[in-house]
Amino acid sequence: MPDLCPDAGLILCDLDGCLVSEGRAFADARSFVEACGDRLWIVSNNSSDTAGSMSESLAQLGFDIPPGRILLAGEQTVHHLAQLHPGARLNLYGSALLRAAAHCAGFTHDERPAQIALLCRDPGLSVLSMGHLAADLKQGADFWVSNTDITHPGLNGQGIPETGVLLAAVRAILPNVQFSCIGKPDPFLLSIALKRSNKLPEHSVFIGDNALTDGEAAWAAAVPFIHLVRAGDMP
Repeated sequence: MPDLCPDAGLILCDLDGCLVSEGRAFADARSFVEACGDRLWIVSNNSSDTAGSMSESLAQLGFDIPPGRILLAGEQTVHHLAQLHPGARLNLYGSALLRAAAHCAGFTHDERPAQIALLCRDPGLSVLSMGHLAADLKQGADFWVSNTDITHPGLNGQGIPETGVLLAAVRAILPNVQFSCIGKPDPFLLSIALKRSNKLPEHSVFIGDNALTDGEAAWAAAVPFIHLVRAGDMP
């Protein structure tokens, strides 16, 4: 319902559970995106795609959202680490798309111990890969996680396993492991959107389906929050 935020100069919106789920668009999502126009930015904990690949996927569903208005936790973590540690040895445990993005960002990968280990959502991550990740951490690599979500919502409200499940597996091996994360509920992604759009928090709004991640991130960024609850979702 675009009339919920008619005066907002910037409309931030989560993706899974709000606009799409399991590769399909919700029936009301296209009209909402069209009504918002270029005020709409996607702010998602997605850590499998890049903004470019996501824009293409959304275009196939009838959405016109350019990559410049899509902020994804996995890709933005790669960019953030590239600024903090240019040229560092990075082992990225995630999708081929993000590994390619890390290569383009200047990270190296060789036989020497990794300086950084980044965990993202990868349904194909094997037990052997988890062992390699644990070995990186035992050898002193800084541990980063794209997000800590256990699930994201499926079409019927069921939970789709997320990066937090993989993090739980790492913690089963290394119970005291410490990590850094800029995914929601951290306000980092929202801050990027505010800065790039040149909008003030009080002139913006964030729409999300998860009060514990989206809502906390909005509160931390001082952005008004609208909690979207779809039929079948827990209130």
